[in-house]
Amino acid sequence: MKIFLDFDGVLHPEPCFDSADHFCFLPRFENVLRDFVNVEIVISSTWRATRSLDDLQSIFSEDIRRRIIGRTPNWSEHPDILEVIGYQRHAEVEAWLRSTNQPWEKWIAVDDKAYLFRPFLPNLVKTDSLVGFDSCAELKLRNLLLSSK
Repeated sequence: MKIFLDFDGVLHPEPCFDSADHFCFLPRFENVLRDFVNVEIVISSTWRATRSLDDLQSIFSEDIRRRIIGRTPNWSEHPDILEVIGYQRHAEVEAWLRSTNQPWEKWIAVDDKAYLFRPFLPNLVKTDSLVGFDSCAELKLRNLLLSSK
Protein backbone atom coordinates (compact mmCIF):
# COMPACT_ATOMS: atom_id res chain seq x y z
CA MET A 1 0.00 0.00 0.00
CA LYS A 2 1.21 3.46 -0.91
CA ILE A 3 0.11 6.78 0.56
CA PHE A 4 0.55 9.84 -1.65
CA LEU A 5 1.05 12.66 0.82
CA ASP A 6 0.52 16.39 0.52
CA PHE A 7 2.02 18.72 3.16
CA ASP A 8 0.27 22.12 3.06
CA GLY A 9 -3.25 21.79 4.42
CA VAL A 10 -2.46 18.28 5.66
CA LEU A 11 0.59 18.17 7.93
CA HIS A 12 -0.03 21.80 8.87
CA PRO A 13 -2.85 24.25 8.13
CA GLU A 14 -2.76 26.30 4.96
CA PRO A 15 -2.00 29.11 5.11
CA CYS A 16 0.69 28.58 7.73
CA PHE A 17 2.19 31.96 8.54
CA ASP A 18 4.54 30.82 11.28
CA SER A 19 7.19 28.30 10.20
CA ALA A 20 7.24 27.03 13.80
CA ASP A 21 3.80 25.56 13.05
CA HIS A 22 5.00 23.64 10.00
CA PHE A 23 4.36 19.90 10.39
CA CYS A 24 2.33 20.31 13.58
CA PHE A 25 0.24 17.27 12.54
CA LEU A 26 3.22 15.12 11.58
CA PRO A 27 3.22 13.23 14.92
CA ARG A 28 -0.44 12.25 14.44
CA PHE A 29 0.23 11.08 10.88
CA GLU A 30 3.35 9.15 11.89
CA ASN A 31 1.42 7.39 14.67
CA VAL A 32 -0.95 6.03 12.03
CA LEU A 33 2.02 4.79 10.01
CA ARG A 34 3.46 3.01 13.03
CA ASP A 35 0.28 0.95 13.22
CA PHE A 36 0.54 -0.03 9.54
CA VAL A 37 4.13 -1.09 9.01
CA ASN A 38 3.75 -2.17 5.37
CA VAL A 39 2.65 1.25 4.15
CA GLU A 40 5.10 3.34 2.13
CA ILE A 41 4.88 7.07 1.44
CA VAL A 42 5.32 8.98 -1.80
CA ILE A 43 5.44 12.76 -1.50
CA SER A 44 2.91 14.46 -3.77
CA SER A 45 3.21 17.90 -2.15
CA THR A 46 4.53 20.85 -4.13
CA TRP A 47 7.43 20.79 -1.65
CA ARG A 48 8.82 17.97 -3.81
CA ALA A 49 9.67 20.45 -6.57
CA THR A 50 12.25 22.34 -4.51
CA ARG A 51 13.62 19.66 -2.19
CA SER A 52 15.54 16.45 -2.69
CA LEU A 53 14.19 13.13 -1.48
CA ASP A 54 16.79 13.21 1.32
CA ASP A 55 15.55 16.65 2.41
CA LEU A 56 11.95 15.44 2.40
CA GLN A 57 12.85 12.30 4.35
CA SER A 58 14.62 14.40 6.99
CA ILE A 59 11.30 16.03 7.92
CA PHE A 60 10.06 12.71 9.30
CA SER A 61 11.04 10.79 12.42
CA GLU A 62 13.96 8.43 12.01
CA ASP A 63 11.82 5.29 12.17
CA ILE A 64 9.56 6.59 9.38
CA ARG A 65 12.17 8.06 7.00
CA ARG A 66 13.00 4.78 5.28
CA ARG A 67 9.34 4.47 4.31
CA ILE A 68 9.42 7.73 2.33
CA ILE A 69 10.28 6.12 -0.99
CA GLY A 70 9.78 8.77 -3.63
CA ARG A 71 8.26 11.92 -5.09
CA THR A 72 5.62 12.13 -7.76
CA PRO A 73 6.61 13.69 -11.08
CA ASN A 74 5.02 16.92 -12.24
CA TRP A 75 1.87 16.41 -14.32
CA SER A 76 3.36 18.50 -17.14
CA GLU A 77 5.96 15.76 -17.71
CA HIS A 78 3.14 13.30 -18.53
CA PRO A 79 0.57 15.04 -20.75
CA ASP A 80 -0.64 11.67 -22.05
CA ILE A 81 -1.67 10.55 -18.57
CA LEU A 82 -3.20 13.94 -17.74
CA GLU A 83 -5.26 13.74 -20.91
CA VAL A 84 -6.71 10.38 -19.82
CA ILE A 85 -7.11 11.14 -16.09
CA GLY A 86 -8.00 14.83 -16.35
CA TYR A 87 -6.90 15.82 -12.84
CA GLN A 88 -3.39 17.03 -12.09
CA ARG A 89 -2.44 15.34 -8.84
CA HIS A 90 -4.28 12.16 -9.75
CA ALA A 91 -2.28 12.10 -13.01
CA GLU A 92 0.94 12.55 -11.01
CA VAL A 93 0.03 9.56 -8.84
CA GLU A 94 -0.69 7.44 -11.92
CA ALA A 95 2.56 8.58 -13.55
CA TRP A 96 4.55 7.56 -10.47
CA LEU A 97 2.83 4.16 -10.30
CA ARG A 98 3.48 3.50 -13.98
CA SER A 99 7.10 4.70 -13.85
CA THR A 100 7.79 2.30 -10.97
CA ASN A 101 5.99 -0.59 -12.70
CA GLN A 102 3.30 -0.70 -10.00
CA PRO A 103 0.10 0.33 -11.81
CA TRP A 104 -1.85 -2.31 -9.85
CA GLU A 105 -0.67 -1.09 -6.42
CA LYS A 106 -3.36 -0.02 -3.97
CA TRP A 107 -2.98 3.59 -2.93
CA ILE A 108 -4.49 6.34 -0.80
CA ALA A 109 -4.04 10.07 -1.30
CA VAL A 110 -4.04 12.39 1.71
CA ASP A 111 -4.64 15.89 0.38
CA ASP A 112 -6.64 19.04 1.05
CA LYS A 113 -7.42 19.73 -2.61
CA ALA A 114 -10.04 17.28 -3.84
CA TYR A 115 -10.28 19.12 -7.17
CA LEU A 116 -6.86 17.73 -8.11
CA PHE A 117 -8.36 14.21 -8.16
CA ARG A 118 -11.26 12.51 -9.90
CA PRO A 119 -14.55 13.34 -8.17
CA PHE A 120 -15.79 10.93 -5.50
CA LEU A 121 -12.46 9.11 -5.34
CA PRO A 122 -12.98 6.57 -2.53
CA ASN A 123 -9.27 6.38 -1.67
CA LEU A 124 -8.88 10.13 -1.06
CA VAL A 125 -8.57 11.34 2.53
CA LYS A 126 -9.54 14.96 2.07
CA THR A 127 -8.46 17.30 4.85
CA ASP A 128 -9.74 20.78 5.60
CA SER A 129 -6.99 23.18 4.48
CA LEU A 130 -7.48 25.44 7.48
CA VAL A 131 -7.34 22.55 9.93
CA GLY A 132 -5.03 19.85 8.53
CA PHE A 133 -4.76 16.19 9.51
CA ASP A 134 -7.24 16.18 12.37
CA SER A 135 -8.94 13.29 14.18
CA CYS A 136 -11.56 12.93 11.40
CA ALA A 137 -8.87 12.58 8.73
CA GLU A 138 -6.97 10.16 10.95
CA LEU A 139 -10.06 7.99 11.38
CA LYS A 140 -10.78 7.92 7.64
CA LEU A 141 -7.15 7.00 6.87
CA ARG A 142 -7.14 4.24 9.48
CA ASN A 143 -10.40 2.83 8.11
CA LEU A 144 -9.09 2.84 4.54
CA LEU A 145 -5.88 1.13 5.63
CA LEU A 146 -7.79 -1.49 7.62
CA SER A 147 -10.15 -2.21 4.73
CA SER A 148 -7.22 -2.74 2.36
CA LYS A 149 -5.63 -5.51 4.43
